[in-house]
Amino acid sequence: MGHPDGTGGPGAPDGTLMPQFKRILLKLSGEVLAGDGSFGIDPARVLALSQEVAEVARTGVQIGLVVGGGNFFRGVAAAARNMDRVAADHMGMLATVINALALQDALEKQGVPTRVMTAIRMDQVAEPYIRRRAIRHLEKGRIVIFAAGTSNPYFSTDTGATLRALEIHAEVVAKATRVDGVYDKDPLKHPDAVRFDEISYQDVLTRSLGVMDASAVAMCRENRLPILVFNLRVHGNIMRMVQGEPIGTLIH
Repeated sequence: MGHPDGTGGPGAPDGTLMPQFKRILLKLSGEVLAGDGSFGIDPARVLALSQEVAEVARTGVQIGLVVGGGNFFRGVAAAARNMDRVAADHMGMLATVINALALQDALEKQGVPTRVMTAIRMDQVAEPYIRRRAIRHLEKGRIVIFAAGTSNPYFSTDTGATLRALEIHAEVVAKATRVDGVYDKDPLKHPDAVRFDEISYQDVLTRSLGVMDASAVAMCRENRLPILVFNLRVHGNIMRMVQGEPIGTLIH
């Protein structure tokens, strides 16, 4: 499987592009599941997302998935300002479990076996995270949703996603966002923002571009794990990303 260099892979006999990756870690924000709302879960959005992810899984790509909890609770948000940070972060971790269970249900309705593994034990609803078991699930063609972050406060789901990607030997962290890549400033606020096709880890950190937490970017840099930032709101982009089409921004 090729390195994410922005070039398409070799074609299959039917003319479609072959996946460029064997194993990926897909990072979604919790807000994605809320659809056009700002809170909760939009069943139509979850269905559409599960259909896209299932389509990619059927090509043989092994998918680890991390979803945030911002559609329910964010530990650093104004709502948590007067709370103890540790308590607020634990609430945010539990929100990620709610989202993981919703995605699991939707993916299994698409016929794709899916396991939720949590860093905080809750045996009645999900498996505890065990690295070797997670890799075995992936090898058997199951999607694995990693929930509850790292189980530690003060760490974001970006950092949790990077940690899990490294542990399962994913080839890329694919960060799905509301915009089509990394810009020199917020494109939702600045019409003249310039998008990068590629950028180095160091430039992301020194320019404080904010696409991912600095700790997550630094972990990727130290372990040479590429990050691909792309727009989830364009239908089919997950498939385009795994086929190596030049979408989004490659951080490497």
